[in-house]
Amino acid sequence: MAKAAAFALGLAGVAAVAAVHGCVHRPPPAAGPWQAVAPADWPDLADDGDLEPLAEACRSAVGFLGRLPDDRPVELAGQSWQKAELADGVRRACEIIATAGSPERRRALLQEDFVLLRSAGRDGRGEVLVTGYYEPLLEASRAPTGAFVHPVYEVPDDLVTVELADFGIAADPGRLVGRVEGGRLAPYPDRAAIDFGAGLVSRPRVIGYVADPVDLFFLHVQGSGTLIFADGERIRAGYAATNGRPYRSIGRLLIDDGLVDPEEMSMQAIREYLSAHPDDLSRVLGYNPSYVFFRQLPASGGPLGCFGEPLAAGRAIAVDLRVLPVPVVGWLRAALPEAVAGEAETRRFVLNLDTGSSITGPGRVDLFFGAGPGAGELAGRTRHPGELFVLVPRRDPG
Repeated sequence: MAKAAAFALGLAGVAAVAAVHGCVHRPPPAAGPWQAVAPADWPDLADDGDLEPLAEACRSAVGFLGRLPDDRPVELAGQSWQKAELADGVRRACEIIATAGSPERRRALLQEDFVLLRSAGRDGRGEVLVTGYYEPLLEASRAPTGAFVHPVYEVPDDLVTVELADFGIAADPGRLVGRVEGGRLAPYPDRAAIDFGAGLVSRPRVIGYVADPVDLFFLHVQGSGTLIFADGERIRAGYAATNGRPYRSIGRLLIDDGLVDPEEMSMQAIREYLSAHPDDLSRVLGYNPSYVFFRQLPASGGPLGCFGEPLAAGRAIAVDLRVLPVPVVGWLRAALPEAVAGEAETRRFVLNLDTGSSITGPGRVDLFFGAGPGAGELAGRTRHPGELFVLVPRRDPG
């Protein structure tokens, strides 16, 4: 969830989707590998979801595109686009999807106005790994009391961010995060030092305290969550920054150590292991050095994706910004958990409204399932192969 969040279940377990689903700043890559689909080869473009969340996602996409500078073209799929072209494309695609009636007429109308591109995927033949993320709802306390002793930190005052481009340096990554120690920029402390040591020099402000360190860890993984206090007040903790450390999958650690079977790996499996082995908690959680700091956001409305727009459950996806730098209408086909659609395969229109640090390249897609335990259950079980297509406006020859 952009500022919201999303570290999802990765190839071997839990992979960060956004400790940082914050719109991650990376050097401009080569145009993402997209393959044009001939009209005769278009899929059926059926849709198994509620169209109202899709309309919400379309409004979010148009809202962001409307804020882009008028004089700054967008490089997308090897072409240069004006923001008005892309915004009009999103509006037109969403109008057709909402009003066409049958999948056959929908596809015919879309073929008149759009080119369909298929992601080359992680294998060059179109297969993408589809994972899921969600927004946790956590009971919290404003002060440490009883079991509520695990802080949800705001950004520390001593955290320093350096954009290398400001110094004429082109590098990947293009940003350094640290703090000044003895007149020099040093790496910021890692998770083990912050949560289990004395890594913080000046204590950051705390949004609230939660009772379970594993809940806190997955709040970081998802990148956003709502804290619910005893008096009923709700505060959304939204992604603000990280400590600049790389993400490492604790799911991968448990598999490599022979503690969880690869076929059983999920968010639920990680929770079960840590609940049964509390003496291993600090080692496992500390294995991931990445740490997320949050900011307070209004609890009303949905969490925000990396473009600063609300995420619609079941319709918003997170992708690598180097592959899709701005929102467009896409179509996702994947064998998601049976509870998602009651069928073996889910097919639906989506919009890329988020990103994440583990969502890299054309072979990764993270689907937002919404908020609460039910959404978390689905997101935790989602790790399936699929395909991703996107619609870009058709241009007249010449």
